[in-house]
Amino acid sequence: MALNILRLPAVSSRTGLSRSSIYMQASQGSFPASIKIGPRAVGWLESDIQN
Repeated sequence: MALNILRLPAVSSRTGLSRSSIYMQASQGSFPASIKIGPRAVGWLESDIQN
């Protein structure tokens, strides 16, 4: 099973949420946390976003 990592534009497109809404909900614990994929890059697991 391959783990797909989605970047912010794809997450925003799939959820219909804006950047600020995604980060606000993540800080409140009602959205999956991002994972660090580089020094200045984060992503989300596709499976977490689908759930």
